[in-house]
This record gives sequence, structure tokens and C-alpha cells, in this order.
Amino acid sequence: MEKIIGRDKELERLAEIARSGRPEFVAVYGRRRVGKTFLVRRAFNDKFVFYATGVVEGSREDQLAAFNIALERYGYIGEPAANWMDAFNKLSQLLAKKCARRKTRQIVFIDELPCFDTANSGFVSALDFFWNSSASWMDNVMFVVCGSATSWMLKKLINSRGGLHKRLTHHIHLHPFDLATTEKYCRSRKGKWDRLSILQAYSVLGGVPYYLSLLDFNKSVADNIDEMFFSDDAKLKEEYRALYRAIYSNPEDYMAIINLLAKKQKGMTRVEIIDELGLSDNGKIGEMLEDLVSCDFLRSYSDGGKQNGVIYQLMDFFTLFYHRFGMGKTTDNHFWRNMLNDPKQNTFYGLAFERVGLFHFRHITYALGVSGVHTEFYSWRSKQSAPQVQIDMVIDRSDGIVNICEMKYSRLPYQMTAVEADKIRHREEAFLLENPDKQWTQVVVITTRGLKQNANSDVAVKQLTLDDLFISITAE
Repeated sequence: MEKIIGRDKELERLAEIARSGRPEFVAVYGRRRVGKTFLVRRAFNDKFVFYATGVVEGSREDQLAAFNIALERYGYIGEPAANWMDAFNKLSQLLAKKCARRKTRQIVFIDELPCFDTANSGFVSALDFFWNSSASWMDNVMFVVCGSATSWMLKKLINSRGGLHKRLTHHIHLHPFDLATTEKYCRSRKGKWDRLSILQAYSVLGGVPYYLSLLDFNKSVADNIDEMFFSDDAKLKEEYRALYRAIYSNPEDYMAIINLLAKKQKGMTRVEIIDELGLSDNGKIGEMLEDLVSCDFLRSYSDGGKQNGVIYQLMDFFTLFYHRFGMGKTTDNHFWRNMLNDPKQNTFYGLAFERVGLFHFRHITYALGVSGVHTEFYSWRSKQSAPQVQIDMVIDRSDGIVNICEMKYSRLPYQMTAVEADKIRHREEAFLLENPDKQWTQVVVITTRGLKQNANSDVAVKQLTLDDLFISITAE
């Protein structure tokens, strides 16, 4: 099996849980294609006492058939289960025999767990009964489940207020790779791309392991993007709809929010989204927004940590690129290569670089030497200045300093113009005017290739480069 990259913390967590000596019920969740199944399989070297996987978009009969096949494969002899209570009872009998004669940790793995829960199937109550009446009594059983339907995993399992309330002993949220891990993956594939090339690929695909696995590092970034999105047999042609269908049972409602936020670079409040979509404010939209945040599609942020007026911003790189370029807007099979150095392409990379910085907040504080200082990270929108200004990244530090961060993408060292320097000063002044308790600000300019020294570069008190975002750090 291919070597696993960048999941050391999660592998150690699973190993630690396996050593507990107690019955364990573990959920691994995260967006589609992030590597949940691969993580679990690699963690336990495919040595399961029982393994079953749900059938994506399968019927109740399909799901039971898949479970019955797994029971037979792992040694159950008898009539096939006719319902879920019967199916889990048969699994209990199978485990009782196997676990009684084996003292070492026995791993039960059910993949794509939400698929099994078809309408009126009784799956959740049967799963709850199985854990309470059987598996939780077996000290050497470790029950691991995962699924791409993150909304289901959160509502029915992790945050359940129903039958599975507080049944889990542990849960692991698997996030996309950061730049450092993406580079490590590139090197593991013998790729020799420089960091700007890796950043460009990351700006389109994010740190999603499956998407990265499709890259041919012997070709240019542009040729890879063309093959994935614009060729006649584009590898990711059907991925967008499949992505949201896999995660949500009513994907159209979620996609309506995504479609709206894809047009709003700086994000929108819940009230603004409700008004724009013409929805009623019945609480459902709030749940959907939190679902999207939990799946790493959106981030929610507030002005200086205040809870009123939370803003939701689209953060998923694949979705952003698809909306801007990949929705059948061209018949050119070499569209991205033919767009090299075009202002539209450079603008996209610039907008994506802002989000790269937001995603790598901890790397920035580490590079600034303040990782040991308590910091609050937020974006800020003015309420008084005209026109309204926004600062994408404010780092509010307990030592009294506020870092105002500016992200600047360029293929060459960035040349600060007088106009851009004045805009930065205006944002800083607006922030100080509306936050009189903040008196000490420092402008931090983060560039790809560095800031070219000229008469305007002194607007930056601190300078960071792309290399600082590639630092390998362990999040606390």
C-alpha cells in the first residue's frame, strides 16, 4: 500500500486509543477525498476483525446486501439478515466468538457509515443497541467508523442528541494538507516543482490528497490543470456535483449557498445570505452554514471576536476554482496553459493567495515569533469609513501589538506602488479610528518572492515570504 504522508498526529492518536485497554468507539470525519479510509486502513495495516462499507446512493436492500456479504466474508454462517437489528445481532455473535479467543485489540471498521442509514431503515437505533448491549462490553474491541457525509456524521453521531448521544469515545476531524505537507507529498512522488508551482497547484486543488494524487509532477502545473478540468476526458469533470452529493442529503440547498458565496470574495453574514436567497429565517440556514464550516468549505469569522454579525466566507480552493473557471465556460482543452500570465489568471492566484494565508495563520504567527503569545485571529470590515475597507487578516496579540497582514501574490519580487502603499495606510488608519483601544499596529506584508525595496516598501514593518508558509509546524 502507498505510504501515508502527513498524518503522523492522527496515526499516533489512533495508536494511542488502540492501547487504552478499553472498548472504544471512534469516528473519523472530513470532506470527501481527504483520505479518511486510507488513514484507517494504513493505521491498522488492513487487519480488521470485521470490515464493511456502505453503498453510495444505494437502496436499503443494497446496504443490507453489502453488510451481509461482509458478515459472510469474515466467517458468519447462517441466514442473511433481513433488517438492521438482525444484522447487528449477527455481527455481535461473530465478534463474541472472535474476541473471546483473541486478547489483542480487535478492530471493527465500518466505512461510509452514513450510506447505511436509508429512510425508515432503523439503522441508527440498531447501531446504538449494538454498541450498548454488545460491543461496549468487549474490552478488546475498537469500533472505527467514517464517512464522507460529514453532515450526517456530525448530527447523527458526533453531536447526536438522540440514540447515539455520547456513545462515541473519540472523534478525529481530518483536514486537508497544509503547504508543507503538500510539498512533502510532492517529494514523495519524486516531484521537483519549486514552491511557487506547488502554491499554484494548491490554489486550485487545495490540500486534498486525492486531487494531489492525480498530479503528474513531470508536467507543468498548467498542463495538469488542463488535464483535470479542461481536456475532453477531464479527470475532475464530474467531481463538483459528486462532492456535494456525497456530503449532504439535500445538496441543492447547500449548493445554493455555495453558489452565492462564490461570487462574494469577502463573505456575507447569515442575514445577508437569507435576504439574497429569499429564504425565511427559520434556523435551518444557520444549521446549513455550520455544516459547511464543519466540512471545511466555509470559514466563519467575526469582527474582533464579537459574536454578532458573523461572516461566512468560501474557503474550499477546488470549489472556488470550479466556480470561476471550471463550469463549462470554455471549449479550449489547453485553457489554463493559454492563460499563462493573463491578468485573469494572476488575479485568481492573488485571491487564492489571500485564502492560503488565512489557512496558514499558525505558520504566520510562528514566522513572526509570536507563537508563544496569546493571539486572536480575525478579519475586519470597517463600519464608518467610506468607501468601506477590509483587512483580511488581523492578529491581535496579548502583548498589545496588532499585526495588520497584507497578502501579495507575484511571480517576481513584489514591487509596492505608491497607490497600494496609500491603500494599506488608509486601512490601518481606519482600523485605529474604529478601535481606539488598539494603539500599536504593525503592517506585515506577505509575498511569494519577497518585497522589492523601493520608496514605498517601508510601509511594511515586517516582511514574510512564501517560504514562511511552508514551515512544518505542529498545531497545538
